[in-house]
Amino acid sequence: MPPAGSWASSAARRRNMQAIRSRDTKPEQLIRRLVHANGLRYRVAARPLPGLRRTADLVFRPKKVAVFIDGCYWHGCPEHYVSPKTNSSYWSDKVAGNMARDRDTDQRLEEAGWKVLRFWEHEDPAECAFVIEKTVRPAKDSA
Repeated sequence: MPPAGSWASSAARRRNMQAIRSRDTKPEQLIRRLVHANGLRYRVAARPLPGLRRTADLVFRPKKVAVFIDGCYWHGCPEHYVSPKTNSSYWSDKVAGNMARDRDTDQRLEEAGWKVLRFWEHEDPAECAFVIEKTVRPAKDSA
């Protein structure tokens, strides 16, 4: 039986869900380490826009670049997301809401002049770091 007032299907599920990190995940840490080693400095888990109650995983304020490293389950990765067998309608709605919020966040940031980079947790961290560096520190014009 779930704890009183809880949306979790059981006490064990509730404990499991509470243990899931919303920041400082392994994919985030790997990418941050590589980006930092390339000499780039950034804010971690920061709000790109003061009035927007959403945080990006890495924020490069002067360059107006926001980086998100999305978990395959929580953000509905087309390659890896599998709908759960238990309480599937709740979780499917939850993930669909996350995806809609991601699109809304992208749109709001782009309208404010920001460049948004999104990566899946399964992507190669070195490739992600390379794309981030090329975006934040574009090559000088040779003209």
